[in-house]
Amino acid sequence: MPIRTFTATDFRCLAEVEFEPDPEFSLIVGPNASGKTSILEGLAYLGRGRSFRRAGTTELVRHGTEEFVLFARVADGDHETRLGARNGRAGLEVRVDGVAGGGAAALAAALPLQVIDPDVHDLVAGAPDERRRYLDWIAFHVEHGYLEAWRRFRRVLRQRNAALRADAAPATLAGWTTEFVAAAERLDTGRRRALQAVLPALEVATDQLLGEAVRFSYEPGWNPDKGLAAVLDENASRERQAGATQYGAHRADLKLTRETRRARAIVSRGQQKL
Repeated sequence: MPIRTFTATDFRCLAEVEFEPDPEFSLIVGPNASGKTSILEGLAYLGRGRSFRRAGTTELVRHGTEEFVLFARVADGDHETRLGARNGRAGLEVRVDGVAGGGAAALAAALPLQVIDPDVHDLVAGAPDERRRYLDWIAFHVEHGYLEAWRRFRRVLRQRNAALRADAAPATLAGWTTEFVAAAERLDTGRRRALQAVLPALEVATDQLLGEAVRFSYEPGWNPDKGLAAVLDENASRERQAGATQYGAHRADLKLTRETRRARAIVSRGQQKL
């Protein structure tokens, strides 16, 4: 989905810049601190609604100004989509083809992208939440209704955790547990289907890049042989003591192995980035 034009106003060090990338390949060059990374960060912001450098809004707004504005025209076959994002003291405002609303999800749907930066090795060596986010990103783009399923799961998880912390009555906790199991299983189904769709390409890519076989396996966050409801029931006392849900889709992981061992333990940093 090539970007035809991109403009940024008061973003990072960029007072005003317009960029027309080549449809196939663009190389951005310039001296240090001239704004090369800021251009890439602005482009990524239009596809994510957030900075890949984990910067807050105040850090993204150019010093001495109150807000930044990003705009792009994105080609999708014969159709062209116009994306706009404004952020500052008034909060994030997103427009897609002139229609306001939708937030970061609307941007991600219109401009799917994957950022490859120096921290990309965290997908292998980092915590499970890095790989969950990657898998959720895939599922968002290939599974209809996945975003709403993810949002519902997060809401129910917060409510169940609140009930555990408050040492709620068994009937109250049981009600949230039923909702939680249903939401977690729906998320799990979407993740499994998404991984199944991309798994052949992932395995071919790792074989070609590393010259060795790396295999991927999905761990749902509970013992699938017992089922989530049974696992939660068995560990009810432990969860009440912890005051938080210990099993579920928020504990899922994407396991990478080479020669039956976890890849992060035996491959180099360079191999992790590949």
